[in-house]
Amino acid sequence: MRHWLTTLWLLLIVAGVHNLRAGEAMPLASDEVTEKRLVAIASELRCLVCQNESLAGSGAELANDLRREIRALIKEGKSDAEIMEFMVSRYGDFVRYRPPLKGSTLLLWFGPGLFLVGGLVALFLYLRRRQRAMNDSPLTAEEEREASALLQEQDSRRGQS
Repeated sequence: MRHWLTTLWLLLIVAGVHNLRAGEAMPLASDEVTEKRLVAIASELRCLVCQNESLAGSGAELANDLRREIRALIKEGKSDAEIMEFMVSRYGDFVRYRPPLKGSTLLLWFGPGLFLVGGLVALFLYLRRRQRAMNDSPLTAEEEREASALLQEQDSRRGQS
């Protein structure tokens, strides 16, 4: 039995080590200047899959494709501004980490602040309503009788124990 467990354990280790091999390296441009431009441009763009990562730092397959596209545009002689305009025309202003302030991007710029203010107003109104509901109001005669009966019942239970 021990021999079988040892063999099984060794098989699991070998299978685990086999799956830990290195992945394929990302292709680099033929020259360092192109690669530096690529990183500078891709750092200003948002990964459309991850959304909280730059295109330069993302490992998503779409990010790899977009970096290849940017490399091709650099090799064609396009300027950084032309490449950025190409990406924006294709994917919209959301692809930029710092979209320009215009009518269609107002929600991107001011949306988080509006949600914060809206949440604070809702919290304030809730707490105000709750405070009003909790204010002491005099008991009605019926409520006083019920309270007295409950207190007497509790006192009688204590006396019995």
